[in-house]
Order: sequence, then structure tokens, then C-alpha cells
Amino acid sequence: MAVLTKNKFMKEAVWVLTILVGAALYSVGFDLFWKPAALNGGGVSGLSLIIFKVTGFASVGIINFLINVPLFVAGRAKLGNRFFIGSCLGMLFSSITLDLFDRLPAPKLDNIFLPIIYGGIICGLGVGLIVRAGATAGGSDILIRLIKMRRQNASVGTISLCIDTCIILLNALIFRDIQTALYSGISVYIYSKVFDAVIYRFDYSRVALIISKNHKEIADVIADKMHRGVTFLEGEGYYTHEHTKVVMTAMPNKQLPELKQLVTGVDPNAFIIIQDSHNILGEGFQKYSKTNL
Repeated sequence: MAVLTKNKFMKEAVWVLTILVGAALYSVGFDLFWKPAALNGGGVSGLSLIIFKVTGFASVGIINFLINVPLFVAGRAKLGNRFFIGSCLGMLFSSITLDLFDRLPAPKLDNIFLPIIYGGIICGLGVGLIVRAGATAGGSDILIRLIKMRRQNASVGTISLCIDTCIILLNALIFRDIQTALYSGISVYIYSKVFDAVIYRFDYSRVALIISKNHKEIADVIADKMHRGVTFLEGEGYYTHEHTKVVMTAMPNKQLPELKQLVTGVDPNAFIIIQDSHNILGEGFQKYSKTNL
């Protein structure tokens, strides 16, 4: 029981740390790259800035808070308490680090494309880590998760890009600043691609196809030593027309070296095909949920 409690504690600690690191990275990208270059990153913060400049109401922070309240309520109702708690943590820590890193001297960059590129990369990496942890930093990230539940075929980066583009275009139309909007659009596009990469591309597992006359022994060693499921597929040699069994198994990246060692230990001449895969559902991997990204 103590081991289980310790494992659960470590899992929760990693979850919290991921959210904190993600929030800090977003603040670095925003304060040191986007803000000094006057780039609009879209989202609720960008919309709040537009409303403040047009109406003069209260402050950007208060407007941002008022827009976030119904989004947080909807997020808690649709996505659960854990999402709500993680998002509160992400929003709180990002607010702290935004003020903290704003005091740091921004790097002096003569080329406008440097803040465009690095701001997009760092902010996308930060928000991607938070969303991958099953939380958000508030704002449009909650809206993205809610839309994703209704549009499962759309990636989170694409949804984010559409929302941010609309806000950037609105900013350009109201303030008649097309050049800044075009620069912001490039950075937001980079942001969305990094966002997608963190959510999907870093979630790779491996699917192995193994062709060998010793398929039974190979299947046994994979099941016994690696504790992974194994499936036999029917195969036929092109030249010999000899029927054979193809061993198929899926596993996390970290087990790939062990697989190669075990298979070649049974049959040094085994033909092994390793394929990238992500978002594997089923026993030993994640379970399907309508809130999956």
C-alpha cells in the first residue's frame, strides 16, 4: 500500500510540475519576445486588450478575469474537477510569472523575425505542456478543449490557430495595423504547430512487426519478459509462397531496446519492422475518453 501511495504522490508531483514549467515557459515567451515586439498572440488576453483599448473599461486584467469566469465554469462542468483544479493552478502561476518575468530585461533584437520565431516556439511549448497535462492556463485554452470535444477530427493546434487568427484580424481591423497583424499571424502559426507537436508528436509509442520461423518462441519471450500483448498476423512469402506468422506487438519507446535484444536472442536473423505510433488505446496504454486530445 505504501508503494502505491508513493507512486501516486510522484505522479501528482509530476503533474503539478508539468503545469508550472509550462506556465513559466509561456511567460518567458510572452514577456521576453512577444510583448517587446508588440505582437498580438490572440486568445482571451488579446481580446481583453482590444476591449480595453476600445472601451477603456477597468483594466486588461479585470476584463480577462471576467471573460475567464464563464469559461472556467463551463470547463468544470464538461471536463471535471481535476481539469478545473489544474487550470486554476496554471492560470494562477502564469499570472505570477507574467509579472515576474516582465521585470527582466528583454533581449535586444534588431530582427523582428527573431521574436516572431522564438516567441511562437516558447509559448507553444509552454501551453502545450499545460494542455498535455490535462489542464489549461485559462482563456482560449479552455474554449479549445470544449470545441475539441465537439470536433474530434480537428487538432488542438488547428483550433487554436483559428481562434487566434480571428482575434488578430479583429485587432487589425479596429486599429488599422495590418503589418503587426501579419507579423503576429506568422508567430501564432508557429505557436500552433509547436502546440500540436507537444500534444501529439511527443506521444509516440512503437508498433513492431517481426517475421521469423521462431514466431512462437518470440511471442512467448515478449509476453513473459516484457509483459506486452502479442498478436499473430497471417503472412505469405512473395517468392516462396510459404505461409508464416507475423508477430505484432505495441510498446512504449523505452522498451524498444529490450525488444530488439530479446528477439535477436531467439532468432538473430529475424526481420523486425519498427513503426511510430501515437495515441494507442487499450490495455497497457491509455483508455478512451471523450476529453482525449
